[in-house]
Amino acid sequence: MHRTAIVLSHRALRNRATALLQNANILHNSQLNNSAKPVNENGFFPLRALFYSTYTFTRRVPDPNDPATLMKEDGVAVCSQMWIENFREPDKTVGNLTNYLRRFELWVLAYQKVCTDETGAYLPRSSITRPALEDLLALRNAVLDGRFKWGGRLEFFIRSPKDKTEYESLSKRKIRAILTTTQPAPFQDKIVQEVLLMILEPIYEARFSQKSFAFRPGRNAHTVLRVVRRSFAGYLWYIKGDLSTVLDGMKVGMVISALMRDVRDKKVIDLIKAALTTPVITSRVDDGEKKKKKKRKYQKKRVLAEDEPKPDPYWLETFFGFAPEEAEIHPSWGHCGILSPLLANICLDELDRWMEDKIKEFYRPSTSDVIWNSPDGEAEQGNTSWPEFVPTSGPDKTRKIDYIRYGGHILIGVRGPRADAATLRKQLIEFCDQKYMLKLDNESLPIEHITKGIMFLDHVLCRRVVYPTLRYTATGGKIISEKGVGTLLSVTASLKQCIKQFRKLNFLKGDRDPDPQPCFRMFHATQAHTNAQMNKLLSTMVEWYRYADNRKKIVNFCSYIIRGSLAKLYAAKYKLRSRAKVYKIGARNLGRPLKEKKGQSPEYHNLLRMGLVESIDGLLYTRMSLVPETDYSPFPAGWRPDHEKALLEYIRLEDSKTLEEERNCLKEQGLISPQDYISMLVWNYKRNAISVDHVSSLLSSGNSTKGEADLSWGSNDESDDQRFMTEEDKEERIHAAQGDGYNFPAYASLEGSYDSVYPLSIFSEHSKMFKSIGQGQQKSYG
Repeated sequence: MHRTAIVLSHRALRNRATALLQNANILHNSQLNNSAKPVNENGFFPLRALFYSTYTFTRRVPDPNDPATLMKEDGVAVCSQMWIENFREPDKTVGNLTNYLRRFELWVLAYQKVCTDETGAYLPRSSITRPALEDLLALRNAVLDGRFKWGGRLEFFIRSPKDKTEYESLSKRKIRAILTTTQPAPFQDKIVQEVLLMILEPIYEARFSQKSFAFRPGRNAHTVLRVVRRSFAGYLWYIKGDLSTVLDGMKVGMVISALMRDVRDKKVIDLIKAALTTPVITSRVDDGEKKKKKKRKYQKKRVLAEDEPKPDPYWLETFFGFAPEEAEIHPSWGHCGILSPLLANICLDELDRWMEDKIKEFYRPSTSDVIWNSPDGEAEQGNTSWPEFVPTSGPDKTRKIDYIRYGGHILIGVRGPRADAATLRKQLIEFCDQKYMLKLDNESLPIEHITKGIMFLDHVLCRRVVYPTLRYTATGGKIISEKGVGTLLSVTASLKQCIKQFRKLNFLKGDRDPDPQPCFRMFHATQAHTNAQMNKLLSTMVEWYRYADNRKKIVNFCSYIIRGSLAKLYAAKYKLRSRAKVYKIGARNLGRPLKEKKGQSPEYHNLLRMGLVESIDGLLYTRMSLVPETDYSPFPAGWRPDHEKALLEYIRLEDSKTLEEERNCLKEQGLISPQDYISMLVWNYKRNAISVDHVSSLLSSGNSTKGEADLSWGSNDESDDQRFMTEEDKEERIHAAQGDGYNFPAYASLEGSYDSVYPLSIFSEHSKMFKSIGQGQQKSYG
């Protein structure tokens, strides 16, 4: 049946082809003689000829009005080029940024990032619709023409993909509420902010001081703690200052003047100035309207839309409550949005530069001191393998200061008399008054000694004295000598601050004897879900206290509080009366089910019985031995983030001088590049029929020097007359090798002859090696 249908279809196609040939006369006699036959031997018209004869193909002409034609490059490639250019010339004043503002690739990349934040899912560039690209192009043109206004409420050039509101049909009451109440930042404002951030961030990241660590890529609070452990061990006096009022807002003129030190583009400056000066509507709904709205007694849970991002889980929201004081304030200036942290760092960078000059000014080395006794101040302090340890020194110490800033909080270490710290504090107060109009006093910049403990980022910096091995007398057991050999900087997590944060989150009450409180927020969640949430919280806290000396102790305390809170919750939920009964049924880590669940399918019970699935995960770190050790990995001097190291390395390798220096270094030290080494292996195989296996076996032999010599140029001649070869003989060798169809190695074309790289004296050694291999192998390879 199937074969009959195929034959009938072929006959129908043949009849159709014959009719087309007779009516249209599309094939000429010349084409029949010069081209492929349109009719095969059996008289059938080929299907391909039929297809091309009935359909004419025209090349698709690109639409000049399509915005996709404006994307000449990838947006990530454009951003990478900006980073490379700015790190290559970090001190150059940037004049023309409007060209980057015109690049439609950056606008598409910004649209993708903002859509990801809005919808919670990544949007590929191929999935962006043409209407969205047209609206995005209209937004770009409005920004370039000066028609864009920050904080638009009803008129938009582009709208969020999840915004389905029909603004034309809104009532007057809803329109009034939109115009007079606090609303989230418009979608188009976020796109413009993202574009400006992509343009300005590489410019200033190449210029920022290495002493600032907040609101910068690749730097965080852990970096600050590691820098303190690495470089602040020898300081005796500390000045801790709070300049966080600068992050709340600054005068527009100060921000613009700080911005114009490195950027002189009028379009970009005007955009940022308009974002700072445009008023932000922050009024709320009237109390009368709040009273009218009655909360339903039984509210149904709202189901999230498919494109709506999920809220932060409970464990992440709880961990955000543990944020230290230095990281709580996040700047938000006008309509700048994500640009605000960058602008705050631009303004405070002047303070960083001023402090760097003071570090050089205060440095006075002392030859009798054990650390920092070099005149240039660049020598490493004490023991580089143990930077936290500082040996005991005499009364005359080197005078030196160091500085670090995290957001609006600064920490200054002073080695020397307290008078130096008082002088520096006075100068700092004057500088902040003149530059930022910030009124500071001695109380806001306290001077504290290291023995009292310095609190920074919820970690305490203190000093411990290291004693030698104690010696006791034979009778009384008294210590003969109590003189310490040095001091050790200790960075420990503050237990008092941890208790304070738990109390703020309602996990416990009391100070001296903290008592865990039930976590009623998870009352309606299952035991498995509750344990999973708390395990994620504990894992995050273990990572936060990674560099604390008392990591085991502080994490074990956090686990005790969370475990006690859940035990009280389960006691109230399952009516078990006490925590002891909860621990008896659910075990120490609360990993056993406290109550049999109803309605479970038999398949689940079978899988559980076979051990293929786990019912409930027990809490982590219930014992101190399970907590990981403190991370004491060494922190290198002059540390930089990975992306900056990659940029600097790429710029260095791109420079022609670097390649020339490497070549000269290879010639001076007599080394071989990998390319030359491979060429040498191939040349030996070609001339003397030595396989790579024999070469590797020779290298693995006892004498490494002889192995290297054996890998050099080879010859079948056993005489030592080759060392007296003339230049003509060498050229004949090269021509003979090239005549055999082999290209001579690259190192033979270097300046001079090849014996400048590989002396001819090793040829005789090579011939002896071939003799040892055996002539039978040479004959077999010809």
